[in-house]
Amino acid sequence: MRIKTTILFTLAASLCMASVGFAAEEDGKSVAYNRAKGNCLACHAIPSDPKAESPGNIGPPLMSMKARYPDRAKLRAKIWDATATNPDSVMPPFGRNKIMTEQEVDLVTDYIQGL
Repeated sequence: MRIKTTILFTLAASLCMASVGFAAEEDGKSVAYNRAKGNCLACHAIPSDPKAESPGNIGPPLMSMKARYPDRAKLRAKIWDATATNPDSVMPPFGRNKIMTEQEVDLVTDYIQGL
């Protein structure tokens, strides 16, 4: 009986963690698409999402991001303040200028890295 309980508990925990991951991705997506927050579509295309309408072409398309930024910290730093590594960047320093909170930057980073 104890083994069955352990298996059920493990399965339930796995399902909860998967749904939390999905919720975080959706939250990151909603922040990224929010015109008052991330507004990523103003400058970037997101080819993997058919709902990403009217994308901009100022920045590179957001695709294959895990391959381009295997180090999550570097992608987060770029979102936080792109001018730290490229003073001529037109990307707003979302974290430094408090356009997004720490948590929102983390959510967007997770969403973008998953593209």
